Amino acid sequence: MEIDPAQRPVPETERVYLVPHRWLQEAHKSVGDTESKEGVLYTVSSPSSYAGPMKIINNFFNSDLVFNLTPEENNGQQDPEEGVSGRDYALVSDATWLQTLKWHSDSNTAMKSSKNSSVAEDGISDVYPLQLRLSVLRESNQLNIRISKKDNAIEFHKRACKIFGSIDTEPVRIWDLSGQTNMYLTSGRNEIPKDSQRPSDQEILLRLQVYGLSDSVRCRNEGKKDESATQLSTLSASSSNGSFWGNGNVGDEDSDGNSRASTRAAVSFGLIGLQNLGNTCFMNSAIQCLAHTPELVDFFLGDYSKEINQDNPLGMDGELAMAFGELLRKLWAPGKGPFAPRQFKSKLARFSPQFSGFNQHDSQELLAFLLDGLHEDLNRVKCKPYIEAKDSEGRPDEVVANEYWANHLARNDSIIVDVCQGQYRSTLVCPICNKVSVTFDPFMYLSLPLPSTTMRTMTVTIFSMDGMTLPTPYTVTVPKNGKCKDLVHALSISCSLRNDENLIVAEIYTHRIIRFLEEPSDSLSLIRDDDRLVAYRVPINHENSLQIIFMHQRQDELYISGRLTSTWKASGVPLLAMLSNGANGTHICQLFLKLMDPFLQSREASLDDQDSMLTSSSGADMDVTLPASMDVGDDTNDSDSGNGLEFYLTDEKGSTKLAPISMNEQVLISGSNKRVNVLVCWSDKTSQQYEMSLLNSLPEVFKSGFFTKRPPETVSLYACLEAFLKEEPLGPEDMWYCPSCKKHRQASKKLDLWRLPKILVIHLKRFSYSRYSKNKLETFVDFPIHDLDLSKYIAHMSEEFSNRYVLFAVSNHYGSMGSGHYTAFAYHEGENQWFDFDDSLVFPVGEEKIKTSAAYVLFYRRIENNMSDS
Repeated sequence: MEIDPAQRPVPETERVYLVPHRWLQEAHKSVGDTESKEGVLYTVSSPSSYAGPMKIINNFFNSDLVFNLTPEENNGQQDPEEGVSGRDYALVSDATWLQTLKWHSDSNTAMKSSKNSSVAEDGISDVYPLQLRLSVLRESNQLNIRISKKDNAIEFHKRACKIFGSIDTEPVRIWDLSGQTNMYLTSGRNEIPKDSQRPSDQEILLRLQVYGLSDSVRCRNEGKKDESATQLSTLSASSSNGSFWGNGNVGDEDSDGNSRASTRAAVSFGLIGLQNLGNTCFMNSAIQCLAHTPELVDFFLGDYSKEINQDNPLGMDGELAMAFGELLRKLWAPGKGPFAPRQFKSKLARFSPQFSGFNQHDSQELLAFLLDGLHEDLNRVKCKPYIEAKDSEGRPDEVVANEYWANHLARNDSIIVDVCQGQYRSTLVCPICNKVSVTFDPFMYLSLPLPSTTMRTMTVTIFSMDGMTLPTPYTVTVPKNGKCKDLVHALSISCSLRNDENLIVAEIYTHRIIRFLEEPSDSLSLIRDDDRLVAYRVPINHENSLQIIFMHQRQDELYISGRLTSTWKASGVPLLAMLSNGANGTHICQLFLKLMDPFLQSREASLDDQDSMLTSSSGADMDVTLPASMDVGDDTNDSDSGNGLEFYLTDEKGSTKLAPISMNEQVLISGSNKRVNVLVCWSDKTSQQYEMSLLNSLPEVFKSGFFTKRPPETVSLYACLEAFLKEEPLGPEDMWYCPSCKKHRQASKKLDLWRLPKILVIHLKRFSYSRYSKNKLETFVDFPIHDLDLSKYIAHMSEEFSNRYVLFAVSNHYGSMGSGHYTAFAYHEGENQWFDFDDSLVFPVGEEKIKTSAAYVLFYRRIENNMSDS
């Protein structure tokens, strides 16, 4: 027992610990000390002698647990067999406790290194403390002990009842070898602090530190499992506040001025690092987060072997669960330094070859595999029944959700399901027949997108056919995984598209159109940042019109074999126009000159040149093709030659001159092709009359580079959750089979949280993958630490469970995808401190440093209603 510093009448440096009495006997035997240690033997009894059903009911509803310590008459006398029982404990001093704990650690190490398997099975397991606040009231020659809900967490009180609530049927004795209880009995009221707020001057507020064994320890004399140790282990691994830590503090000194560093090292359970085996920081980070999940520590430090399912074909013969349990026990052993988790990694690689070797991996992927593997190894269902899922068919959501959850538990029942699994509602709507399908599916974790990265900016140049407007680039924001219709909609708003117009989007490469984005469902994820897009404004009813695509070539002079030779080279951006009066050579020429009119250096010259060309080419006595009359090599002919332009029918690439286009003659179009490709050949003199640079410079979709790095973005965790729950259409690769249409449809999908787990794991999707690149998103996510409230995001409100959570661990990723490093933050309840776990290094860190842009996986724990009220 340790007296509360605020109200204790004894020196602050004195500590008393409660341990199994058998530990002391074994510790004394190990050093050859067989002499009996004098002490006061107390019998633990209930104030009430009645031990029946009513007592159990009173313990359940009563907020206080009360029992007495009464000295026995044979003080200082011990039977050889006494103290061996699992219901006998000892109060020891600081020095004795450290000696006993050292024996325990050394004995444990020796047993594990022994070749004797039976010894290893029954060997002493790692210990872990529990702190309880209790009050001691002196009454004549006995101590009245009171453990109150008011002073302890609810779960602490419940588990304390398991140990001390059965003292009437299972006698409990405590050997005081510290001499402190006698001091409590003789202390006067003048020694009690004046500021004490206790109802009685003789009532002293204390702290009890309980140390126990797991129930794998067998009582040597009785040849059976130690039932009290089982209860004590259950209490010690309390899952209420994760209090399986000691409370030693750095810098404490005893009465002689000696440092208590050794004491702190011994009681700092759970603060052990893991050595890096070679790019295994991802594994160390994930393990430390799970190793500080109170419910899992409670489970694996107890007797979990009875829940191992070795017959599950989906499991790993129970070996993964046993390896993880052994690893957890090492992490919670007292007074140990960092160690290498080679055995666990070997098991991991055996059952998941992707984690073999020493390459870097994803901590979230490891967590997903580990949680699923532990579930299957610990699945309490030995034979999984076949259950056919049923649609909602108009039934109430509560009924359908409970049915789905019951079906899930019929096949899946483990500590992982109890703690980590929740349920969400999935709603699908057919876009054709409006069929609604509602299902309820379990989840182990939530993978949330980062809203700032679910959108992207795209720059598209818009061309008009009005003969007055120059091409204009527009930058719009669209969903990153959106569709072509999202881009068209954003561009329509930006360019003030008229009601009688539409946009045709095309991708330009090497001065030609390589594809049209005509399908509204075409994915924008296929468009890279360095691509170039254009959009043509066309009449809304252009289905019966002929699309004319003009591609450009310019004459280029090169020296080949010492001779100056003229060649034609592609240039500029293709132009698109609609022709509804038939493909006549004159009409095509007029249409092109109209499209080029905004690019002219002088608009007056433009009108004269067009009139000259149209007059000379429309005479009844002229029957010449445009290429013949536009001889770019004959300067005397320029005024009558249509500005030195030659027109040819060409292919989609614009590289072949299929046939010249003649004035006043119909252009022959093969088949039912509604798209005609025309190649326009420019002379140098003609091109000088136009601002051709406007056609030769086309911006990229997004200009990225070293000096154009996007600024860091900040989003809230709630915004990430809203993006996850937002309704969106399924992709073409995830088509849904509509039972009404009997066809696969691109349905819209909406997710809603329905049932929340006790431990909520949130994965932030920082890594984005595409066909061409892999990127890490450095967005800073502002996540709550003390109060994550999901009340407004859950579709089914329950009065039984709280929707509020508190953060207790974070898996961090620093750096890029190829050269990153993983660490973990975990909150240590006993130390009342956050710690940074960087492989083998463990050091305290301030709460203000927990939020970083490196946060990758967040671990939250539900704040229970009764705990929040208290």
